Amino acid sequence: MTAKNESPLPQAPIQPRDDLRMMLRNHVVRRSLKCMRAADARRQRAIESGRLEDYRSRIRAAVLNSHGVLPTGPDTERPRAIGVSTHEKEGYRIENVLFESFPGWEINATVYVPLDFRPPFRAVVVPVGHSGKQFSNYQLPCQFFARSGFLTITFDPPGQAGEKQHGNDHFRDGVRCYLVGETSSRYFVADALRCIDYLETRTDVDLDSGVAMTGVSGGGTTTIFAGLLDPRIRVTGPSCCLSPLEDLAIRQCYSSCPEGRMWRRYADGIDYVDLICAGAPNPVLVMAGKGDEVFRMEDTEALVGTASDFYRASGWQDRFEFFADDSGHAYTLTQARRFVRFLDRWFGGKDTAADHIRPDLPSESFRMNPESELQCRPSQAVNMMTLSRDRAIDLRVERKARAGDPGDAAAKLCGWTPGYWDQVRVEVGGPFPAWVHDFRQVRLLTEKDIEIFGSLLTPIARTGAPTVLHFDDQGRNRLLEAGGLLGRVIRFVDRENPIFACFSVDLRGWGDSRPCLLPFEIPSWGSTNRFLAYSTAALGDGSMHMRVRDGLAALAFLRAHPLTSESPVIVSGCGLGGVVASHVAAIDRELRGVVIWDCLRSFEDLLNADDSQWSPEVFMPQTLNHYDLPELLGAVTCPVHCINPLDAMKRPFADPDLRELQEWIGSHVRIENGDEETVCAVLQELLEAADLNNRQPASSRW
Repeated sequence: MTAKNESPLPQAPIQPRDDLRMMLRNHVVRRSLKCMRAADARRQRAIESGRLEDYRSRIRAAVLNSHGVLPTGPDTERPRAIGVSTHEKEGYRIENVLFESFPGWEINATVYVPLDFRPPFRAVVVPVGHSGKQFSNYQLPCQFFARSGFLTITFDPPGQAGEKQHGNDHFRDGVRCYLVGETSSRYFVADALRCIDYLETRTDVDLDSGVAMTGVSGGGTTTIFAGLLDPRIRVTGPSCCLSPLEDLAIRQCYSSCPEGRMWRRYADGIDYVDLICAGAPNPVLVMAGKGDEVFRMEDTEALVGTASDFYRASGWQDRFEFFADDSGHAYTLTQARRFVRFLDRWFGGKDTAADHIRPDLPSESFRMNPESELQCRPSQAVNMMTLSRDRAIDLRVERKARAGDPGDAAAKLCGWTPGYWDQVRVEVGGPFPAWVHDFRQVRLLTEKDIEIFGSLLTPIARTGAPTVLHFDDQGRNRLLEAGGLLGRVIRFVDRENPIFACFSVDLRGWGDSRPCLLPFEIPSWGSTNRFLAYSTAALGDGSMHMRVRDGLAALAFLRAHPLTSESPVIVSGCGLGGVVASHVAAIDRELRGVVIWDCLRSFEDLLNADDSQWSPEVFMPQTLNHYDLPELLGAVTCPVHCINPLDAMKRPFADPDLRELQEWIGSHVRIENGDEETVCAVLQELLEAADLNNRQPASSRW
């Protein structure tokens, strides 16, 4: 396992086994692929054993669990629609209406009503994807459905190019849902299902045979999830939205929106083909564009082949169809024609919907309507941001009532168990003396494909010196180089005063192991941090949770190594490193002190601000269901210093806000604004106190 150091320099770092720039990404991809392999095997076992209903029920239950209780269906109050405007067109009428989904959350629905057919009409719901209902992907198909005899309703999604933008950004606001244990997908799906509730209030709609739902891209994804959650949806037509997760989302590292990467989706083995198969026996027409620049045809065809096999094994092969359109990433009139023919097969029973009485509808007869004729001007007072914020307030009350132990909750959420240290493998480089310290490179193999590196400085003339264990999201050596803070704290070149030890560690994805950029992370909606945040959430093991385990492994190393086994340990962290340090201290509880600075004040701050300057990885999934950062620090039993806490925009707080934080945490935590010299003085104060009372520390409870 030990890598050979081929450098002629005696103080050179230990060589990594693999390219550190790809280490964390490869780890996430390998684990994700393992989940997809397990999903494939489970699906195949269901086919071979004939236990298809058990398989479908499992997938549906997982989708229901991830979306939570939605404000739709027979147990909810019927929507009270407010008419906004109407516009008469050739063969159809536009009706714009407003009604609520979540309390205060308005759906801006545009209804296309047939004029050349007799009511009651069969209905089609068309969710909009990452776009707006004013564009051709939605206007033209909706017109076609209406002029073919189907009453059609469409609506804008949260954010994007529609009318409901404030507080509904798919990335900035969608990721907030992770913190409160929810998925932003619930808002897209709830609106689609609430449209069916609205249709039930109309006397010109026939719902005896249910409704159909179809959409492109994100609208197709909404269609698929909605079809599993509401039995009123009898026929679906997802377009330009399907490929195996293994391809686009995992191997190609596409930074799609968080609504498609709900907590534990990968861990639960919910691939897109599973969603299609779980929809059986309902008929589904999968559509794709041969020139789609996002969902490649070969990827979609692979998924279609698997789904077709499942429908065939189930005896429902006639209920699954695939249509490859000569288009790109779009919902065309050609697809609309194909979907209407598909509907005729499965709705049937009404001569008003029969092909032979429909007029010829050439493409040139369809015209785009002005955007102003589709506007509803919904209230934006309630949005994903406010709903997440309100949920966080409720969770704070629930946590206080439970009075649980934040440290125990953090250990469980981060996956730290008593036996975790047993799997860690260690390599320590030879000492290089410099002034009064020995400098060593350390490698910890915390998982079989994760290696983290640390810089260990220990006094030459003594063992058991008080030690700073430091985490920095900007790299382990940033505060050591050129007379940096850590060097001053341990008195690196000071022969006159007591000197201390330091172990500064690059947790996975930080410092030398910062992931390199890949092509799908170049667009404005892509980034390395987004890919890691969303993908690890889908694994049920967030990247920050992983780093907490790395930090605890680094602490365990200090307690096990002969040079530091008797050393009192102070843990410190800045930036996101402070978040890790807070978790380590709350979980371990045998430290002599904690110092964090330039760290996020609380997770709730991320929900109360319009924007955030922190990495999406800081939105640690499920966290506010169990604790917030102040509660975590409040559970620490050693002295805690929180210096220069920052808000969501990384701005310091005024003194009155610090006093409020002090009341929240408790008097044993010292909170103040300060600079680097303040941090240096506090760390040295804690180290000197530990040195004065130097006794063998109690071992970790783990």
